[in-house]
Amino acid sequence: MSINQEQRTIRCLVAKVGLDGHDRGAHVISRAFRDAGFEVIYSGLHRAPEEIVQAAVQEDVDILGISILSGAHDTLVPEILDGLKEYDAFDDTLVLVGGIIPDDDEEKLKELGVAEVFGPGASMESMIEFVRENAPERD
Repeated sequence: MSINQEQRTIRCLVAKVGLDGHDRGAHVISRAFRDAGFEVIYSGLHRAPEEIVQAAVQEDVDILGISILSGAHDTLVPEILDGLKEYDAFDDTLVLVGGIIPDDDEEKLKELGVAEVFGPGASMESMIEFVRENAPERD
């Protein structure tokens, strides 16, 4: 991480996609990120992939954290990644996924461009450290 990177505020969008109504984890992560000094935007529940892409692009976020517990990660996450690519925002947005993701699917998501998958029990410290070390540099 460069000196510039350390001085600027990292902007994060924490998003709940699809019909998943379990948002406690997303709220906990949002608060932990805020307490770590990140600027956090929370999407609210039941967002369509396109809504998440629009919010990420409009807010010019560095980090997109997708919280999904519904099992629809294999269809919804690729839609979000494709949308970011359409808006030419994929390369400067670090995409993270949190939820219950089978190991095989975790590897598939990473092959598609997800930077990291955090499952149940992942520590807030490890997530914060990952974001700080991997947030895209901006001019």
